[in-house]
Amino acid sequence: MSRKRLLIIAHAPSPNTSAMRDALLDGARSPEIEGVDARALSPFATAPEDVVAADGVLLLTPENLGYMSGALKDFFDRCYYPCFERTQGLPYALCIRAGSDGTGTRRGVETIATGLRWRAVQEPLICRGAWRAEFLDQCRELGTLMAAGLEAGVF
Repeated sequence: MSRKRLLIIAHAPSPNTSAMRDALLDGARSPEIEGVDARALSPFATAPEDVVAADGVLLLTPENLGYMSGALKDFFDRCYYPCFERTQGLPYALCIRAGSDGTGTRRGVETIATGLRWRAVQEPLICRGAWRAEFLDQCRELGTLMAAGLEAGVF
């Protein structure tokens, strides 16, 4: 069985979002998951080839003015058309660090992902309100579930 590749595209401009990115990666690299290689890239460092090579994608963005971060939007702007024909059906999950409610951010990302014909494999994880330590546990769990689903061939 060939190893699967999970790409975490994370805009992590703050200590809290950096910790969330690291927790997603830690979860995806759980010792019980042996058949998945996980790596995290900034949206600015992610090229279409990175997405095409991935078997699944985890997106992390802060909520900025009720929308996804400019960095994630830049990623989609650069990669949409080069990925369009080549990544249809790609399983993805979304994690939002929302100071407010995350609704606009979720809607924006889902609209683009729907256009790409990517397949959401879980409800978005929206970490709302004041910072709480359990956000990291939720991110770890999401990373683990995404990697386990890829490894098992569920996604």
